[in-house]
Amino acid sequence: MAKGSFAAMQTSNTQLTFYYENGQTETLSIPIAANDLGQQLQQMLNQPWLIFHLAEQTVMISTQKVIKVEIKPALTQLQGEGIFSNTQRVTALQRGAAGRLGV
Repeated sequence: MAKGSFAAMQTSNTQLTFYYENGQTETLSIPIAANDLGQQLQQMLNQPWLIFHLAEQTVMISTQKVIKVEIKPALTQLQGEGIFSNTQRVTALQRGAAGRLGV
């Protein structure tokens, strides 16, 4: 086990949220630093199945049923065609507030 505080150990985890075709979502925390995951991302998403071993069960995810993946923290090291840096998410609440508050 790595030496250091529990808080320091937490920083090396990456959170993945999978959005499925049927509208369901699932969030998993994996013990891989975001930078390391970024290097494996394309290969990972090309697999027909992703398998995650949890303490109490194994979760298998069909990548063909996934329509979106959110990753925290951000993978800012990814660059190239089709990658847009400094993007902001605009939600319905933000759009409404901008009209009323002049934001």
